Amino acid sequence: MAEQQHVGLVLTRVFDAPRELVFKVWTDPEHFGKWWGPKGFSLDVVKMDVRPGGMFLGCQKSPDGSQVMWGKFVYREVAAPEKLVYVQSFSDEQGNTIRAPFNPNWPLEIINILTLEETGNKTTLTLQGGPLNPTAEEQAAFDGMAPMVKQGFGGTFDQLADYLAGQQ
Repeated sequence: MAEQQHVGLVLTRVFDAPRELVFKVWTDPEHFGKWWGPKGFSLDVVKMDVRPGGMFLGCQKSPDGSQVMWGKFVYREVAAPEKLVYVQSFSDEQGNTIRAPFNPNWPLEIINILTLEETGNKTTLTLQGGPLNPTAEEQAAFDGMAPMVKQGFGGTFDQLADYLAGQQ
């Protein structure tokens, strides 16, 4: 059966940093855990094997420690420094895919296509994301939460911009 992917979101942001650096902080566990995720949350990177078939596994904690969520990426395409394709899911501590804790209809898998384009010393990041093989209920849940997801990524990208500024 052919995979069906639905591009639900397209986010674009220009960073004042060279493309190689943006790619590095997105794929190096020493950097990734310092900026990824909702504002105020911490991220423990348990595993980060950035290659086709490789996996990222991490645990996010809310500022007060009351919320703990595990997540994973399974990398499909890695073309440094211009492109990353990965499937994102919620998971347990072992990396098994699980339903999102906040919505039983949230898609099990989201495919993300990240492209980086350099112009001068700036990098345009484009992130396209959408459910992979969604049920009608999963697609509706994704579409309904798209504005909140977009807002969340805005905060994450703000943290990335601040982090990049400190790396140059």
